[in-house]
Amino acid sequence: MRQDIHGLVTASCGVLALGEPTHQEHAFGWVRNELLVQLADRGFRSVALETDRVAALRVNDFVQGATGSLDAVMREGFSHGFGDLEHNRRLITWMRDRNENRPPGERLAFHGFDTPTENASAPSPRRYLEHVRDYLRLDLDLRHLLGDDERWSRTEAVMDPEASIGATAEADSLLGIAEDMVTLLHARAPRPAEATALAEWLRAKTHLYAGLGLLRYHRQSAERLDAGARLSRLLGVRDALMAENLLDIRSTEARRGPTLVFAHNLHLQHSRSAWSQGDMDVTWSGAGTVVGSLLGDQYTFVAGSLGRSGALGLEDPEPDTYEGSLQSRTDTWGLTTGTAVAPARTRTDTHPRQGYFPLDRSTLDAADAVLHISDGAAVVTQAQAQAQAQARAQARDGLRRPLLGGAV
Repeated sequence: MRQDIHGLVTASCGVLALGEPTHQEHAFGWVRNELLVQLADRGFRSVALETDRVAALRVNDFVQGATGSLDAVMREGFSHGFGDLEHNRRLITWMRDRNENRPPGERLAFHGFDTPTENASAPSPRRYLEHVRDYLRLDLDLRHLLGDDERWSRTEAVMDPEASIGATAEADSLLGIAEDMVTLLHARAPRPAEATALAEWLRAKTHLYAGLGLLRYHRQSAERLDAGARLSRLLGVRDALMAENLLDIRSTEARRGPTLVFAHNLHLQHSRSAWSQGDMDVTWSGAGTVVGSLLGDQYTFVAGSLGRSGALGLEDPEPDTYEGSLQSRTDTWGLTTGTAVAPARTRTDTHPRQGYFPLDRSTLDAADAVLHISDGAAVVTQAQAQAQAQARAQARDGLRRPLLGGAV
């Protein structure tokens, strides 16, 4: 096992997709931070996290040097509660410090590639469509079609087809208007040399596709299907939108350098994703299935694996499991190729509330590498101690240096 990512990143890699097997073990975020330092030195110029893409525009402005408080950025620039996590806060601080005094082509950019939806809710497309309307200076009142935002955001609007607004005449009209906006927006694209105008155009495009995605998600919510098929479709739509976002991000970043992507394994793995919820077994194509097939060897997937975790109440894995095989070879955390993991059985000592999806053969066979963390608490404690030591050194010598915790 190694802690050096360089040998696992090929010359053709444009997207390094680093997966975590659960969102509840924060050690993966700390290791991600450490690996980003290595990757930035290797020419990576952007990072994309599993968080709302439009909200993340605020974060990228901040890491590029815009004024504002870090507290506000973490509160408003992340979805799904990810702005509350210390390792994300450390990441944004480090990116901003590293970018200072660097030319634009060498700065790190921050992206979100998720939609603003949750599994059981999705907001109104109002603010996204109105942003584009105002950018295009259209004399267009959308209020009579949108109605109250609560009509869209309530749980029933997604979970109950009868209560969904997605198949109404108003929603159909909004979808037609949004599609017309796509054509008009592209007809007014500025020249690449007009940097400020291009940035505003890209921001409008990001809002527009977020609004379109919400309209499509709500339309799928109106489909009358049995519970398992319904959930599979909704998860598939969300991941399809995530895939679109990733491909668009790569289109923007390709000339500057590769992108590190960080999200749950289910969103990034090459193989189809599966989830058992109660008596339902759902399957769908994750974003990695789509993006990996389109980018080929430009897409590298690193599957996250976990041994012991106090945060999850997860004990050491049995030796004859995939995680057990990796546990015996790992002190704190390490990387290896997927093919280096010997045949074993799938772990069974997990519970759905942990959000942990054990390694299986299909995931490993399609993974370019595996990141195994043997003890989540030990990794977090070590990273925090290193961050504190760096902060003390910074205060002592009066120098301003990028701090990322666990990274030099």
